[in-house]
Parts: sequence; C-alpha cells; structure tokens
Amino acid sequence: MIPAPLLEGLRTRYAEPQRHYHTWLHIEATLKHFRRWEDEFHRPEPVLWALYWHDAIYDPAARDNEEQSAQLLEREASGHLTPENTAFAAKMIRATAEHVVPPGLNAQDTADLALFLDLDLFILGAPKSVYDRYEADIRAEYAFMPDDAFRTARTAILQGFLSRERLYFTQQAHREWEETARANLERAIAVLEQGE
Repeated sequence: MIPAPLLEGLRTRYAEPQRHYHTWLHIEATLKHFRRWEDEFHRPEPVLWALYWHDAIYDPAARDNEEQSAQLLEREASGHLTPENTAFAAKMIRATAEHVVPPGLNAQDTADLALFLDLDLFILGAPKSVYDRYEADIRAEYAFMPDDAFRTARTAILQGFLSRERLYFTQQAHREWEETARANLERAIAVLEQGE
C-alpha cells in the first residue's frame, strides 16, 4: 500500500496548472488497465509505485522529467519499498523517456517493464474521440511553442512511434490496441501536416 500522505502529495503535483493530459485522470485511467492485468505482473508492487510516480515531475519545457520523477520516487519510497523494488520502480520510470525496454534485466523484470510501458501508451489505442482529446491536451501543454515548431516536433514524435514494427511489446496490449493506435497516429500526423 502507498501511504495516504504520499498519494496526497502526488495529487497536488498532478493538479499543477501546466498539465492538461498528464493529470490525475491519466493516472486513474492507467490504473484501470493495471488492475485488469495485475495478475500478469511478477512484481506488481514496484509497477504500481512506478505507475503513480512516472509523471510526478512534469514541465513540458524540460528534458529531464523522467529522471526527476524517478529521483522523487527514490526519495519518497525510502522506508516503504525494499531497495530492490525501489530501484526497479525507478528503472521503469526512466524507461518512459524513450519507451524502450532496457537491456540487462531478467526475463520476469523484462516482462513487467514491457507491460508497464504498454500501459503508459494505452491512450494511443483509445477510441477516436478520446485520442483526439489527448492530442488537444498535449497541444495545450505545449502552448508556449509556436504552431510551426510544435507541428514539426509533434509529427516527429508520432512518426517515431508509427515507424516501430510494434507499438506495444506485449501480446495482450498489441492485440487490444495496436490497430486502433496506428489509425490514430496516421490521422494525427495527417492533421499536423495539413497545419490544422
């Protein structure tokens, strides 16, 4: 269990004014998928902590949000998680920077981290209206960027995902979200290229 004072601190962070998508609603939505597939995880406890903390630090203009969030978890998990579980939770958060499973893990931790990353990208495979709201919320988070610069940067990010052989690492996420996610990405890229 995560202590209530820590959760309250997180709620405050996720309510910061610069957030439009990366809010507590994102955490709650990801939690729903975690609960669905909780039995798939070998070490669900550090996965849950990583899920709560993975966007705890979020400054759209910064490049080290994942690292800062991982370090916050390392501080706040002290005395609540074992050192091994804390280290794994922090590793999962750091992996969200590139959304790539890092090498050097045993098979069980590799599987857990892969499913954790898939959960974080559930939004790509959401129904059209939900996905389009996500894109609007991301634009709001980057309101400080001029339109042309945003379109160029956002297109590159979405193309990067679309160019992957698989968007989702695990069979269950691939089966459930892959097709819809690719359609969403293609549509979003087309909108960006049209300058809308």
